[in-house]
Amino acid sequence: QVQLVESGGGLVQPGGSLRLSCAASGSIISINTMGWYRQAPGKQRELVAAITRSGSTTYANSMKGRFAISRDNAKNTVYLQMNSLKPEDTAVYYCNADIIPNGAFWPTGYWGQGTQVTVSS
Repeated sequence: QVQLVESGGGLVQPGGSLRLSCAASGSIISINTMGWYRQAPGKQRELVAAITRSGSTTYANSMKGRFAISRDNAKNTVYLQMNSLKPEDTAVYYCNADIIPNGAFWPTGYWGQGTQVTVSS
């Protein structure tokens, strides 16, 4: 059973920083692209950032320069460093990964349970 478990969310003041982590566990052959999405109340889920296995990154325009995605392939973990946080960054942040589980031949998308990030004074 493959699982993604996020951690690191919480309450932070505007201008502050948070670091999210997402660890994949289970019987895994390989993990391709890993990414972070977020969903604010009343809004659609949107891409925050993604990173390929080789380290190529993609960011939503509003996060460029403030957020940084990274991964540790040995630990099957992806990170999101969030700086200069704004109230509009408040959302539930979800981890996503394209994983080839043991016994499969192609990747399947998996989601974490989400972690709340609240930016407020």
